[in-house]
Amino acid sequence: MKQQTFHEANIRRRIRYGIVFSVLAAAFCLVIVLNINTGNVQIPLGRILRILFLKSGSRDELNIIWKIRLPRIFMAALLGGALALSGFLLQTFFENPIAGPFVLGISSGAKMIVALVMIFVIGKYGKVTSAALILAAFFGSLLATAFILAISRVVNSMPVLLVAGIMIGYICTAVTDFVVTFAADSDIVNLRNWSQGSFSGMNWGNVATSAVIIGAGVLLTFLLAKPIGAFQLGEAYARSMGVNVARFRTVLILLSSILSATVTAFAGPISFVGIAVPFLTRRALGTAKPLVVIPAVFLSGSVFCMICDLIARMALAPTELKISTVTSIFGAPVVIYMMLNRKRGMAG
Repeated sequence: MKQQTFHEANIRRRIRYGIVFSVLAAAFCLVIVLNINTGNVQIPLGRILRILFLKSGSRDELNIIWKIRLPRIFMAALLGGALALSGFLLQTFFENPIAGPFVLGISSGAKMIVALVMIFVIGKYGKVTSAALILAAFFGSLLATAFILAISRVVNSMPVLLVAGIMIGYICTAVTDFVVTFAADSDIVNLRNWSQGSFSGMNWGNVATSAVIIGAGVLLTFLLAKPIGAFQLGEAYARSMGVNVARFRTVLILLSSILSATVTAFAGPISFVGIAVPFLTRRALGTAKPLVVIPAVFLSGSVFCMICDLIARMALAPTELKISTVTSIFGAPVVIYMMLNRKRGMAG
């Protein structure tokens, strides 16, 4: 009887996973079509299909789709997935669902170092490479993370840690603003355009670079699925399963920093995706199993950021909203709900 009940529960779980992944896949395809088809220049679906599969159409339409819209769509998908996965890794690291790269000041640290590089390197050499921006963002992410880790060794209270992360974010922002005050006008324009957060201006070179870095990060995260599953059951259990906890936590924080740094380097700081998306995905799946959650979180982050990018482009067209403005509108209420729900759970 117990075996039959377990078998039925297993079937229900698999059906639930199938429904969630089917909905995400359908939403992914639908949002891609909407993003390709929506803009200042309307292109009928039939012509879009011919342009995509036969590369047949007018030169203007080919350029609009292949050089402007598709790179932007793919970057929104890649960076959105990376940011959501980065949040999932941080939540695993801190064993708390409210941890995320934006709230903990990690994105602000990346922004600070990238701003310094953009102001001083562009001011001196006229341009800066994508690799330099990624390295700068990675260093900034690690710098902010190092402060968070140092504080976490002193205090065990998550609210205090969150406040510390917010303060680190303010400090990094203050340093950035101070440097901007003494920067040349042309450098400030470059920095302002980047710091507003946007997927615009992407090209296939950006897509290729981010795909390699994020692809490697996703692969390594999959390889860590078993240790993550063990760690979710507690450090003692993870050690009993042969997991080197110190090394595992180091790899987690490095992976999370690389993923969030890649996002910040290419698209600027983007808020709340790393907290809200993993939470909603786990709720939808009804499980915390890493092998199920990891691909679902990445796909959810991709869909979420593509939808937010579409809203940012079209809500006040031709004026484009900051991507963080849109992600905050949808993400911040989820975080508030998480904190209230968590407080009620502790009180109960």
